[in-house]
Amino acid sequence: MSQGLPVTFSTVRDGYFSPPPETRSLRRTEPLTRMEFADGHLGWLVTGYSAARAVLADARFSARGELKHPPVPRAATLDEAPAAPPGMFIQHDDPEHQRYRKLLVGQFTVRRMRLLTEWIEKITAERLDEMERLGSPADLFEHFALPIPSLVICELLGVPYADRATFQHHTHVWSSFGESTEDVTAAFMELGAYLGGLVRLKRTEPTDDILSGLITADPDLTDEELTSIAFLLLVAGHETTANQLALGTFALLEHPEQLAALRADPSLIEGAVEESLRYLSIVHHGPTRAALEDVEIEGTLIKEGEVVMVSLAAANRDPERFPDPEAFDVTRRAAGHLGFGHGIHQCLGQQLARIELRVGFTALLERFPELRLACPPEEIRLRHDMQVYGVYALPVAW
Repeated sequence: MSQGLPVTFSTVRDGYFSPPPETRSLRRTEPLTRMEFADGHLGWLVTGYSAARAVLADARFSARGELKHPPVPRAATLDEAPAAPPGMFIQHDDPEHQRYRKLLVGQFTVRRMRLLTEWIEKITAERLDEMERLGSPADLFEHFALPIPSLVICELLGVPYADRATFQHHTHVWSSFGESTEDVTAAFMELGAYLGGLVRLKRTEPTDDILSGLITADPDLTDEELTSIAFLLLVAGHETTANQLALGTFALLEHPEQLAALRADPSLIEGAVEESLRYLSIVHHGPTRAALEDVEIEGTLIKEGEVVMVSLAAANRDPERFPDPEAFDVTRRAAGHLGFGHGIHQCLGQQLARIELRVGFTALLERFPELRLACPPEEIRLRHDMQVYGVYALPVAW
């Protein structure tokens, strides 16, 4: 068994789309492997699909932030992690987690999703109009992949789109591994102050958005709870989908046979979305969980207090679950992938993300039937230094 395998290798990709080769090797020999966290604590790395599902579905593993250790070095790492503030539900266990999640599920209604689908189709067409106006070549990330989910999350939260530069900057700094402690802290505080002001505004001037809906559904929610919820939705609601949309387009352009299959049969779009989520797995550092008691997973004893990091990217390439997993295949039945996690903390906005990806890919390929990269693929700068994997820019031509 490996003794304290450093986790820093997880910041490096083999090629553009694959998890690092170390995780593939470990998955074959040790699906649960001893590793050393960035702060020196020994824990576990999970690379096998069945072991990943077992950990993420087991209530004996906690998501509480104060029990965990950072998977990669960050300037803002503290000697002891603080407890998550009220409302930061992805770092709470049940029953607190379930209370917040139930309130939010009530806001993602069928009616709201239907209206959002129509609106997403409209803004997607507008972004493509803007790309055509700018002319070829253009940066797909800046002019298409980032604006669409940013507009959507602004609509959901009632955030003025004119403020997008502010929250995108603070989100970028907060999510980066290379920023100083001071800059990360300042970004967190400034974004929190901005969202706190938005919460107070919604109390006096409610509109048809999630924050106003939460205030109506539970008037006892505090400003601190609502600010934390808004923070999570804002960060998760545009960073992840923007990079999935851009990186998914990159993958299609680098697999011309799959792109041709999708163009020839547009009904494959649902499968293409699921396959892109499996194949790319852009959340490449975690999730992490802490054992609340001794737990045995597939014959390996994880002791109380030990922290486990699940590599979603490695688990989604497990040949025991997905035949020929290194192949990008839009005809594959990729259902059951872990791109949105698993268990009680599975991504709350996954259906919305699927809508954005389906509409985005479909409209983009219809508008630009000769879409191609505008530079050699090795010149594309990849986001190794962020919590969410993706691209900083994607130059395309048509």
